Amino acid sequence: MLTRREALAATALAALFVAASARAQDRLNVIASFSILGDFVKNVGGDRVEVATLVGPNGNAHVYAPSPGDAKKVADAKLVFVNGLGFEGWLERLVKASGTKAPIVVATKGIKPLERAGEHGHDHDHGRADPHAWQSVANAKIYVANIRDALIAADPAGKDAYLANAAAYLAKLDALERDVREVVAKIPADRRRVITSHSAFGYFQDAYGVSFTAPQGVSTEAEASAKDVAAIIAQVRKQKVAAVFLENVTDPRLVEQIARETGAKVGGTLYSDALTDDKGDATTYIDLIRHNLRQLASALVS
Repeated sequence: MLTRREALAATALAALFVAASARAQDRLNVIASFSILGDFVKNVGGDRVEVATLVGPNGNAHVYAPSPGDAKKVADAKLVFVNGLGFEGWLERLVKASGTKAPIVVATKGIKPLERAGEHGHDHDHGRADPHAWQSVANAKIYVANIRDALIAADPAGKDAYLANAAAYLAKLDALERDVREVVAKIPADRRRVITSHSAFGYFQDAYGVSFTAPQGVSTEAEASAKDVAAIIAQVRKQKVAAVFLENVTDPRLVEQIARETGAKVGGTLYSDALTDDKGDATTYIDLIRHNLRQLASALVS
């Protein structure tokens, strides 16, 4: 039989469990289409939001195939956050299959998209917007503002919390933007040229002046032809490109072949379309940008 002290302790634990369960039930249930977007939503939503992502860490959204479980997640969500700009080619089918009535929030609303014809003859990308807008920190701040406004609309009682969380995170992004510009400024202008697996860094190039060339276009679904690879190898030799980089969502063999045939340095891994898991170097968006910055500086600074 329980003593009075043990009974009181058990009652207190039960009360804590009930309170925790109530808080979890009170949270706004939202979906983010991929891990980077999910991180933005978590930073703005804080304790008021329960966030699930469809394409998880190290996942490739370009070739993702939604499961029946994903349809249920979308059906149960109060809000669905997506990148837009053609990034989630599977989204329309998933939303239709789920039957969800949740608002679909396009986080890139208000961002001026870069138009990217297919690199090196990949006509499948011709005329499409480059969807990787988060690679510019200034654009990331637009994502955050869109997420903040959508959460306030869905949960007006949480307005003050969402405003405060967004302001604190935007201040961190301001500091990140300053750091990116300071580091890139220290890289000699004639060395700001690199090769990556696919064209995920157009917005970084446009914002910060580092030139990226890729054997694949804006999507990893395409296979680069032998002609494409030969053209890039000739370009690397002619321009004396300093380094080639791998990515965490693409097959490394193309970049490794280019490095072997040109003597260019393999500068490590850049994170493009996805965060890493907890064991990796980019578990958050800010970590991702800082990691990429370190990799570029290490490989390109003489």
